[in-house]
Amino acid sequence: MTILISMLVFGVIIALHEFGHFAVAKLCNVKVNQFAIGMGPVLLKKQKGETEYSLRLFPVGGYCAMEGEDDGSNDPRAFHRRPVWQRMLVVLAGPIMNLILGFILIFCTTLLYGDVITLQIADFSKDKETGQSTSSSEASGLQIGDEILSIDGMRIFTDTDLSYKLQNTESDTMTLIVKRNGQKITLPNVKFYNTATQGRQDFYVHAEALNPLNVISYSFLNTLSTGRLIWISLKDLVTGKYGFHDLSGPVGIISTIGEAASYGETFKQHLTSVLSLASFITINVGIFNLLPIPALDGARLVFLLLEAIRRKPISPEREGMVHLVGMTLLFLVMIAVTFQDIFNLANK
Repeated sequence: MTILISMLVFGVIIALHEFGHFAVAKLCNVKVNQFAIGMGPVLLKKQKGETEYSLRLFPVGGYCAMEGEDDGSNDPRAFHRRPVWQRMLVVLAGPIMNLILGFILIFCTTLLYGDVITLQIADFSKDKETGQSTSSSEASGLQIGDEILSIDGMRIFTDTDLSYKLQNTESDTMTLIVKRNGQKITLPNVKFYNTATQGRQDFYVHAEALNPLNVISYSFLNTLSTGRLIWISLKDLVTGKYGFHDLSGPVGIISTIGEAASYGETFKQHLTSVLSLASFITINVGIFNLLPIPALDGARLVFLLLEAIRRKPISPEREGMVHLVGMTLLFLVMIAVTFQDIFNLANK
C-alpha cells in the first residue's frame, strides 16, 4: 500500500510538471516528439499524432522531448526556432505547475482540517493543577491578542513559519514584532519556554472558521512559506549546515510517505497527512527545478537569458552536452543517496 500511494504521489507530481511543459509547448506551436511519465523500461506506449506517449517503470522522473531541444533541427516547429520568450514560458511551465499543485494540495488540507490557523495569541500555557502560567513568553511581554508579524527579522506569514522559527533558532531569546491594538510593537528578548513541558511551545493561537477568503489567503501564504523554507534549506545545504547524510532520495521519500499514510486513526487523518507531505514534495520539485543546475529547467532558463542578452543563440549541441553531463551527475548523486536510504532503513 505504501508503494502504491508513493507511486501515485510521484506520478501525479511528475505528470503535472511534464504536462506544464507539454501544454505550453503545444500553445507555442512547438513539435513534441515524446511525452513520458517515469524513467526506464516502457510499460505502455501509444503514438498519437506526432507525439509518442509512454508510461515507464520507475516513477522518479519523466520528460517532454521537443524537436530541436538538445540538437540542431531544420523543422520550422523546432524548439530552438521559437522566439526566446516562448521558450522561456515552456521551460518555466513545469515548475509553475508544481507550485500550483502545491497551492491546490494546501487548499485541500486546509479544508480537511476544518479551520484556518492564525498568528494571533489566544492563550498561554498554564499548570493544570494551580492554573498559574507556565509561559516564559507571557512573562517576556507577549500578550493575548498579539498578532506575530516577525521573529528576528524573518517575516512570519503562517504557522509553518512560526513552527520553523521556534524549532530552528538556537538563541534563548528572540526579537518579535507584533500587532497590538492596530499598532506595530517591538518586543525584545522574548523567551519561548514552557516550564511545565520544558519545550518552546508555551502559547496557543486562534483558529478561524473557514470562509473562501481566508482559505485562499492561507493557502497562498502557506505555499509561499513552504517555498521559502525550501530555499533556506538549500542555502543551509550549500553552507554546510546540512550534509550529504541529510539528503533523501526516492527510497527515503517512499518511507516517509508510508509514515505519513499511517499517521492518525481515521481515513481523514491519513489523507490529510499524505496531502500535506505531497504539497511539500511538489513545491520542493518546483523550487529545485528552478536551480541553475545543468539538465534542470533553471539551467535551461539561464541559457535562454544569455541568448536574449547576446541576441545570439547558443549552439543546441553544446547546450545539450552541458545538460547531458549534468543529467549524468544527477543520476550518480541519486544512486548514492538511494544506497544511503537503503542503508538507513536496514539499520532502523
